[in-house]
Amino acid sequence: MSTTASQPAPALTAGPLSGRRALVTGGASGIGAACARALAGRGAHVVVADRDEAGAGDLAADLGGDAWAVDLLDTRALETLTLEADILVNNAGIQTVSPLEEFDPEDFRRIQRLMVEVPFLLIRAALPGMYARGFGRIINISSVHGLRASPFKAAYVTAKHGLEGLSKVTALEGGAHGVTSNCVNPGYVRTPLVEHQLVDQARLHGISEEEVLEKIMLTEAAIKRLVEPEEVASLVAWLAGDDAGMVTGSSYVMDGGWSAR
Repeated sequence: MSTTASQPAPALTAGPLSGRRALVTGGASGIGAACARALAGRGAHVVVADRDEAGAGDLAADLGGDAWAVDLLDTRALETLTLEADILVNNAGIQTVSPLEEFDPEDFRRIQRLMVEVPFLLIRAALPGMYARGFGRIINISSVHGLRASPFKAAYVTAKHGLEGLSKVTALEGGAHGVTSNCVNPGYVRTPLVEHQLVDQARLHGISEEEVLEKIMLTEAAIKRLVEPEEVASLVAWLAGDDAGMVTGSSYVMDGGWSAR
């Protein structure tokens, strides 16, 4: 996909991101949808990228943006991509919960492909245009699991740690060209991904979903609630703006105090 074929439509509202073009992967629901709304609310023209064609199309229509129906796991198709975006939000992700000795190797590879290789390819496709314009914002939705580990999440923890490294290298290479790169590291966010984890963890531990939330997911946090997608999006929107021009190579934790231990 090349976004060079057409000019951005007028942004939904005027704001500090007016004239900027943003791409959000996994943008049809959860954190991605909240990010798309927050960026559009600040004036950006948002491209909602998701394999859910209908969901991406509906949200893009609401925001006055564009939809990109794409299976990002088809990474070969991304190798020749030209991506004209001022703001890239790498958000798409999946999860598999399983003990290491039972972990399906293909599930492990799939998670690395979507959550490390895809961000690499999209960053690679976006940087030339960002360098030419002297402005770019790479925002990677990482996790507290990019900084900490948990049992039964070998693939996810591995991928998020890899994303952290990719983000830092991008920051070092992009700094001279006006491009910043940062990670946002939430704890458990109220999304469909977490809802599926509740079911998986309940099965693994032989307890109820309510007990999973209380005794496993939130046990390390000082603030005993899930993060809301809009809270993550508010930080993403700030990182996308001019005020964050000196913020790069960083990881912003939003985990209710989990990583303070």
